[in-house]
Amino acid sequence: MIGAIAGDIIGSVYEWNNIKTKDFELFSDDCFFIDDSVLTIALMDSILHDRNYGESVWL
Repeated sequence: MIGAIAGDIIGSVYEWNNIKTKDFELFSDDCFFIDDSVLTIALMDSILHDRNYGESVWL
């Protein structure tokens, strides 16, 4: 879970600009969470609280 969210945040600055190098900064000031993190957390919450994901509403 932590790895999925960290990877999402680290990759956020490269989402539309693919890079071919392994030499890049992991956490820059431009990093941010994106929809994949939000959906992963929502799914985890649904599973942990035994709720139907399709019927879960966050207000």
